Amino acid sequence: MFISVGKIIESLIISVLFAALLCGCCYRLLGILQSCGYGNVRFLKWAKKKNNMALTRHILLAMLCALACAVISLCFSFAGDWSAVVGLSAYAIMFSVYIWADNRVALRTPAVATARFKRLYAVLAVITLVAVYFAVTLLNYASYAYTKNYGGYWGAHIFGILRYCPLAVFPLLLIPLVLLANLISKIYEVPHNKSFVKKATRKLQTSSIKVVGITGSYGKTSTKQILSQILGAKYRVLSTPRSHNTPMGLALSLNNNNLSDYDIFIAEMGARNVGDIAELCEICPPDYSVITGICPQHLESFGSVENIVKAKGEILAFTKSEAVIAADCADLFNGCPCVYSACGQIQNLECSPEGCAFDVVIGGKSVRLKTVLLGRHNAENIALAATLAHKLGMSAEEIKAAVEGLGFVEHRLQLIKSGNVNILDDGYNSNVKGAAAALEVLKSFRGRKIVVTPGLVELGVLEECENKQLGASLVGFDYVILVGETLVTPVKQGYFENGGAADKLVIKQSLAAAQEELKGYLADGDTVLFLNDLPDIY
Repeated sequence: MFISVGKIIESLIISVLFAALLCGCCYRLLGILQSCGYGNVRFLKWAKKKNNMALTRHILLAMLCALACAVISLCFSFAGDWSAVVGLSAYAIMFSVYIWADNRVALRTPAVATARFKRLYAVLAVITLVAVYFAVTLLNYASYAYTKNYGGYWGAHIFGILRYCPLAVFPLLLIPLVLLANLISKIYEVPHNKSFVKKATRKLQTSSIKVVGITGSYGKTSTKQILSQILGAKYRVLSTPRSHNTPMGLALSLNNNNLSDYDIFIAEMGARNVGDIAELCEICPPDYSVITGICPQHLESFGSVENIVKAKGEILAFTKSEAVIAADCADLFNGCPCVYSACGQIQNLECSPEGCAFDVVIGGKSVRLKTVLLGRHNAENIALAATLAHKLGMSAEEIKAAVEGLGFVEHRLQLIKSGNVNILDDGYNSNVKGAAAALEVLKSFRGRKIVVTPGLVELGVLEECENKQLGASLVGFDYVILVGETLVTPVKQGYFENGGAADKLVIKQSLAAAQEELKGYLADGDTVLFLNDLPDIY
């Protein structure tokens, strides 16, 4: 009889071990999915990009598994029925090598083992186990049936020995399995998230905390951090961490803190589509709001600059007291439904590698501010934050002292000293205006100047044009390292079309390779700018 206790136990053991190895191969994929906001469409878009080589690597793994399993099974054919089981060692070897190699290329945004991530991994483990057990049982039954009907033939013996070779198809199913697990997990996650967000909304409604909402095409996180540090000199301030600017990001900050311990909550609000800011404001209606600026960032998802303006302007309809809007885009919001002031204008700017000094009007009075932060754009962000801090009750003298104590915002034109080499970490900058400002800052340094960049993303139809322009602006620097394949072609084209020297530009496939290139090039006194370290989803 084919179905026996021993055979069931054998199939279960094989399935559990095989599924565990498959899930190990999926860890990086789940990290990518997390970076995509658990969106299957964005994840598929990433998977289809040839430079990611995800599908290519899975095909190669499948082929190597099939070949190794066949060779090992045939070599142990003297073991009879157990030869097929011994052949499974090929999968253990190949999967282990794949996991080791995959983990050597660390995610730039590491996977965070949140409760949702763990639940998704558990769902993936279950459906993988079920799929593998079904496949193992089917192959065993096929071998049993073939042997029973054609046992006298040589082919039946070979079929039994090689019966586990078809399991090599599973590396080709890694991406579909992750997508399926994500779909299944959303049966729980969607209502759970809605409940979590509603809890945060109710909690905020019963609190006396003042809310400041910050949005814009660029500078949101920097302005939030600057404002938080300035206000922190006088008030108890809570702000959303890092770039957490989604409904769940706001809800986590509100639900995980005692709001009575704070006077002000600063909420960064991001958007990729019209309606996203309105959704965030329904959770967290701002007493005061800030629009940092408008540019074609995320044009790929918005479709037009008009839609970007419409989306960012949604915050004004929810603002209870007053809005502060960057002067260079304030005209786009004429007729908005709340009181607002155009500000962020600076006078007499002096920039150097040691920082900035500039004049800004606070409460009708011109004040000279000094900071270690670099670049015109940071001076403008400080001016916005200073204006709002004054509206929240801080004096010009208090603001001036707080600005002098500001520290660098991580990965936003952050100056790092490495021996006698200056490193400008602008890894989170991916917009046109910020890139221009970073290059201007780099020019202010002495010694050789090096730029490492993969280009700019999410600019839609303007992506090629803007990256050509970026390439043109790189002409004149001592060394340019372009990273990856995503956007380097138009950057390179713009560089050479504008007279860039061929011996001063090199292309590397990864950031790690670019860093290796720098090791043999950098010398004392050099300054290197890391401009936009693209996340893994590009």
